Amino acid sequence: MADDSSKELWEFFQKMWNPASFPMPGIFTPTMNVEDVEKKIAELQSVENWLKMNLNFLQMTIKTLEMQKAALQTLQDSAKPPGS
Repeated sequence: MADDSSKELWEFFQKMWNPASFPMPGIFTPTMNVEDVEKKIAELQSVENWLKMNLNFLQMTIKTLEMQKAALQTLQDSAKPPGS
């Protein structure tokens, strides 16, 4: 009986984390092997670092474009005749 309730609880958590029921192999499959869990943690940390690096690059690109826009706006404003 306890096995049925733990299975139902696990299915509930899977539906909560993946409500559309798209297949997500390996992420939500329970495992009792510590080495597999450590490997998955290392893989996800690598992905996290890659995403952080890309986020930093994106933020730097946005700041660069904002500076370029400000410079162009200043040039355009200085080229306008006074009083317009």
